[in-house]
Amino acid sequence: MIITKAGRRMFPAMRVKISGLDPHQQYYIAMDIVPVDNKRYRYVYHSSKWMVAGNADSPVPPRVYIHPDSPASGETWMRQVISFDKLKLTNNELDDQGHIILHSMHKYQPRVHVIRKDCGDDLSPIKPVPSGEGVKAFSFPETVFTTVTAYQNQQITRLKIDRNPFAKGFRDSGRNRMGLEALVESYAFWRPSLRTLTFEDIPGIPKQEYRGLKTDYIFPKLDNLVSRQIKLW
Repeated sequence: MIITKAGRRMFPAMRVKISGLDPHQQYYIAMDIVPVDNKRYRYVYHSSKWMVAGNADSPVPPRVYIHPDSPASGETWMRQVISFDKLKLTNNELDDQGHIILHSMHKYQPRVHVIRKDCGDDLSPIKPVPSGEGVKAFSFPETVFTTVTAYQNQQITRLKIDRNPFAKGFRDSGRNRMGLEALVESYAFWRPSLRTLTFEDIPGIPKQEYRGLKTDYIFPKLDNLVSRQIKLW
């Protein structure tokens, strides 16, 4: 995932569909991105693999992306696909634009938070997400990514440029698409399998609460271009 000083939109963007909320209750929906481990990585070209290069850099200031439709009723959230396409990533630790601050060459995990309005008094873009009975966090291992300032894998570069609506300037209008289409077909990248999870798969989440977080977030692993579409209820 590309990060820049000015801030870069995540692509692919994360989208979730939620069910099981109280239709009349007000909720915030937010996202933060947390480190997967305490390591820094490098890409080894001759083997096309990511390897540990040392300890992680010092922690960055906490940032939370609060969905702009927040707060809204449970009924409103449940009847729409919730998209985080406006979220931006940066490696500028002095950023004052509200972007999510990350280190390059580190692995991160996005987390979606469903926060009851009465528990969101302390919710802030520059503070950690509050905890409590009315706050639930959801994360999916398929959404782990590695931050870079330039793509390390040419196949990822080609796929993202071709599919990202914000990368039109990189496209060659006369480009021969046969090679790309063969690549997409060979990896089945845009026809992901559907994986169904149950709450037994996620420790600590009561079955009766927030039943039905479902995501069609499609994300490539840089090592082998594996993608997943997951559905949770």
